[in-house]
Amino acid sequence: MLNRLAYRMHQSLERHFPEQRLFLKSDTETRFIRLRSTTQVIALVGGTLALAWTIVATALIMMDSIGAGSAREQSARQQALYEQRLNALSSDRDLRADEAARAQERFNVALAQVSEMQERLLASEDRRRELETGIDAIQNTLRRTIKERDEARLEADRVTVALNEQSGGATEMGRARDALATLEILTGALGLTAEERDAMLSEANAAREETRTIAEEKRSLELRNDAIFSKLEEAVTVSVEPLDKMFREAGMSPDDLLDTVRKGYSGQGGPLTPISFSTSGSGPTPEELRANAILGGLDRMNLYRIAAFKLPFAMPVKGSFRWTSGFGYRKDPKGYGTRMHEGTDMAGAYGTAIHATGDGVVTHAGWDNGYGRLVKIRHDFGIETRYAHLSQIRVEVGQRVSRGDRIGDMGNSGRSTGTHLHYEVRLGGAAVNPMTFIKAAKNVF
Repeated sequence: MLNRLAYRMHQSLERHFPEQRLFLKSDTETRFIRLRSTTQVIALVGGTLALAWTIVATALIMMDSIGAGSAREQSARQQALYEQRLNALSSDRDLRADEAARAQERFNVALAQVSEMQERLLASEDRRRELETGIDAIQNTLRRTIKERDEARLEADRVTVALNEQSGGATEMGRARDALATLEILTGALGLTAEERDAMLSEANAAREETRTIAEEKRSLELRNDAIFSKLEEAVTVSVEPLDKMFREAGMSPDDLLDTVRKGYSGQGGPLTPISFSTSGSGPTPEELRANAILGGLDRMNLYRIAAFKLPFAMPVKGSFRWTSGFGYRKDPKGYGTRMHEGTDMAGAYGTAIHATGDGVVTHAGWDNGYGRLVKIRHDFGIETRYAHLSQIRVEVGQRVSRGDRIGDMGNSGRSTGTHLHYEVRLGGAAVNPMTFIKAAKNVF
């Protein structure tokens, strides 16, 4: 039964795959290789399997390449959007700073105008008081002169009557003429005094009108100053609040930070001095208080700017990269259980530029066991950053670096399983999550 079944299978294979002979001829003899039906079937099946495996492997490779390309394109788009956001925020920050500077200039001009108008108002007030004093003196003199004139007339009448009674007509006429001459002199003096009084009254009225005009101008200027103050206060609030939030999210006290910056500041353009226009020893005016509050906000913003460049708020990698491992406990990539990962990893192309994330001093630039080629930078306020697994180091110990300076190249040195940067931030010697600083600065820089 089995022999018959085998025979039938052989006959079927012979119909589809007849026996073939491959002749090999040389100079002396001729040989041939017989290809049985079974051999041809086995070769066909093997070739088919090889072709199918090649197609499947090619499809897998193409799918992997397409997926990797999409991931790279997505990462590039995210990086472009991030840089676009950074540029927009930087432009907005510069615009706010320019607006604040222009507003401060307008504020200084307005304050100068207010001071000038106050001086003019005080001068006009002093002049008005002098005119009032002069008018009072003239009126008193006029009253005294009129009284003396009336008394002189009475005395003249009395003397005329007495002379008429005692002496002859000629003598009486001479004395009468003398009395009339005296009265004319007194009348002229009184007329001049009245004219002077009228002139002084006109000057006093003009001074009152000028005082009223100056007061109206002062009120108008106060309204404009109030509008300028409001704009300045709004601009300072909008500019300072994101900076306060950034430092708080980074785990730092803004007040302590600013006190430290203020104590160590020695350059130009630093803390702003409060202003005061009072010279009489009285308390500050509401305008002075508002101006000093705005100057305090500008001072705080300026100190924030100084502190921000001293702290690691920038990105260490500006080229294309992907996040591979974050801060915290994870499985050891070498298979040694669970370990604490004290930084964050950024994978990119071999040789990608690595930049300092803040101003500082290089304290280590060399090999360090598991870190491989390592750069340590000491920043102000007890903060240190570490850049590990580098392929090349471009700084030296003791060198001062600024934010954005290139300090090395991405590599795979030390205890590493692939090309990447291991980035650490340490506060007071203890490792903290670098993403705290990166996320805190994303809406400011």
